[in-house]
Amino acid sequence: MSDETSPLLRSKAYDRPSVFQPENLLREGRRQRGRPDIAAPAVCLLDPDGDIVRYLVATGRAALHPGWACYHTTLHSFDLDGTAVGVVGCAVGGSFAVLVAEQLAASGCRLLISVTSAGQIEPLAEPPYFVLIDRARRDEGTSHHYLPPSEWSHAPAHLITRLEGAFDRLVEPVVTASTWTTDAPFRETADAIAAVEMEAGSLYAYATARRRDVVCFAHVTNVMAAAGDDFEKGDADGAHDALAVVAAVIRRIAPAA
Repeated sequence: MSDETSPLLRSKAYDRPSVFQPENLLREGRRQRGRPDIAAPAVCLLDPDGDIVRYLVATGRAALHPGWACYHTTLHSFDLDGTAVGVVGCAVGGSFAVLVAEQLAASGCRLLISVTSAGQIEPLAEPPYFVLIDRARRDEGTSHHYLPPSEWSHAPAHLITRLEGAFDRLVEPVVTASTWTTDAPFRETADAIAAVEMEAGSLYAYATARRRDVVCFAHVTNVMAAAGDDFEKGDADGAHDALAVVAAVIRRIAPAA
């Protein structure tokens, strides 16, 4: 079967506008739910595992955002070293992550940070550690609706440059490397990349196509349970270390008020 037989890889008219716009969905959500038109924080966090938002809610640090009108998710906001940050938990997978990213951008978000879990393929350190993803292999579907077929989605280069040295003093290591984005976590095979995750390829394709500031991290917590005693994130299910990474990003590249 040739690539041309798959609807996923056929020409997508990338320069044509979409019929369905996130602003319209949010407008109708506000109307139906009686929500005020209040902007989201300029900095927002995607937390696919939900561990960060659960920690913030349990410790009383996060509050519901009163204007968020997405039908599928809940937006909380919290203070991180003096910066208001919005956080959406449990948006797992590229299609869900990009759906939420589009709506956050339409609501006022100007810097989106994603911190997802990942399984180690190429040993770079002893898990747990973080990967600042500079490119992600596009083995998923969503990115192909935003960009023509290619092997990789790339992080916005200006963000990666500005983050050089930003994590040197953190307790948990942060390395810069490539990952493999897949829609099928139980169909992972060996490859010479650092880690496998489910969102970065889609989010970086969205960032390129929409000219958005997005930076993705993979929290490498496991070796795919191949040896037992796996998936350990650390204290508070890794929330403290993840928030330290997010804070370091904000110190370097927070959007101007």
